[in-house]
Amino acid sequence: MARRIEHHTTSPHSAEKVFGAMVDETYLRDRLAAIGGTNAALVSFDKTDERTSYQLKQGVPAEHLPSAVKAALGGDLVIQRTETWAAGAGTVEVAVGGVPGRLEGSFVVLDDGSGSKTTLTGEVKVSIPLLGGKLEKLIAEQVAVLLDKESEFTSQWLANRA
Repeated sequence: MARRIEHHTTSPHSAEKVFGAMVDETYLRDRLAAIGGTNAALVSFDKTDERTSYQLKQGVPAEHLPSAVKAALGGDLVIQRTETWAAGAGTVEVAVGGVPGRLEGSFVVLDDGSGSKTTLTGEVKVSIPLLGGKLEKLIAEQVAVLLDKESEFTSQWLANRA
């Protein structure tokens, strides 16, 4: 059984500026350095006139994980995240090392009043009997926390460049 996720973040900056950050290699490296976790890295980055795609690696130390998750993983949580962006919208695929499951979804960044709103809509699916539902819930919750941190970082990063 999969768990749907829908999460919204807001920014005082326009959708154009937020989208511009999401496809900026310097921004991605800065964001990973600030909040990417253990051994964070920009694994790949490809930009054309129409599309930008990249893969990020992020880590969460085992000591920050619930005991059931630690037992299932046997170590740190390693997240591989692939995003593709074009014209203010993007797709995301997240795989978690050691877990037979993934998150797939889409982002949209739209102007909203004097700022913008970014929405992630997707689905988390973990195929582990008995633990799958708990892990799906945990992943969905942690994705929301991470997106809030990334939104805060993005707003500050853009404010520092105004």
